[in-house]
Amino acid sequence: MGSTTIQYFDYQHLPPQLQEVSKPISELAHHMEETLPDGPEKSAGMRKLLEAKDCFVRAMICFPSEN
Repeated sequence: MGSTTIQYFDYQHLPPQLQEVSKPISELAHHMEETLPDGPEKSAGMRKLLEAKDCFVRAMICFPSEN
């Protein structure tokens, strides 16, 4: 059974500037989903990667003139 968080790494619905940030993280998440065995460490890593992605996207939203 795969990670339940993988669905939250979709980025196509985002504006282009946010896709630029989100796409590489989505690609990494899909790579990890496909190559790592299921287990508690993979689940924790996927949750932390999702949290990081959310922070990076918010950085683009909150501080657009600095990007």
